[in-house]
Amino acid sequence: MLTTFAGGSIALAGKRPPPQQNFKKENSIVAHRLISTIRTTAARSRLAPVLTLFCVTNVLIGAFGLPSASAATPGVPMGTAANFAVLASSTVTNTGPTTINGDIGLRSGTSVTGFLPGRVTGTIHAADSVALQAKNDLRAAYDDAASRPTTATVGVELGGTTKTPGVYDSPAGTFGITGTLTLDAKGDPNAVFIFKAESTLITASKSSVKLVNGAQSSNVFWQVGSSATLGTHSLIRGNILALASITVTTGVTVDGRTMARTAAVTLDSDTITLPTTRVHQCAGTTTESPRVSAHVRG
Repeated sequence: MLTTFAGGSIALAGKRPPPQQNFKKENSIVAHRLISTIRTTAARSRLAPVLTLFCVTNVLIGAFGLPSASAATPGVPMGTAANFAVLASSTVTNTGPTTINGDIGLRSGTSVTGFLPGRVTGTIHAADSVALQAKNDLRAAYDDAASRPTTATVGVELGGTTKTPGVYDSPAGTFGITGTLTLDAKGDPNAVFIFKAESTLITASKSSVKLVNGAQSSNVFWQVGSSATLGTHSLIRGNILALASITVTTGVTVDGRTMARTAAVTLDSDTITLPTTRVHQCAGTTTESPRVSAHVRG
């Protein structure tokens, strides 16, 4: 005997199709049609950015429902500190041909040394009002990250592991990276990763952080309760928010920010680049939104 259900699905008696499967399939078709319509309208209108935002927020939420709490960890607001690749309290000291793609800020100290031979593509703000505001915003960002509820407690050693979006701490209150840490956003470009270390963050020589499936450096946060030390020729991604000092040893690449609230940032022939934010749009295109300041000094 054939039985017809709402939506036109047909099954043998007693073999009702799984309702959740039909729901997802039908909503996927609806979402696709709505997105196509909005894309066409947006392409012909000056309101394209607004319609694009409407598409992303309303169509997907309307079709599939609100995300779960675990999938909706918000980012850490950086305020004006977002313009800085390096921000410190006491000193910023460089040795060798370091390249800083972004601003350098210092407050309360006044000593920024080693540029030249180091190169800065942004502005050096030493003990000025801009640096003061950035430092205040850094304090707020640090406190925000430190207050986030932990979603998983993991081992001290992050190297050789893959982490999905969430807020992590360790039983010992420290984190280390030897080898490669992989951060998997699972296709969500807004996925946020927060690592909370009560004391130190130490990366080994030639260690690295790898981003996959849409993960972005701008959405990775390292909240460090004392000091961070980055090993020689290592690669780290994300925003390092340290209460005390940050030591960036020889040949390190930072795709993100190095920010020390109460002490110094020390550099040696390194490359630090502000992260870009990839904005995924309805039309299927991806744009890059750089955070680097346009001002150049020296």
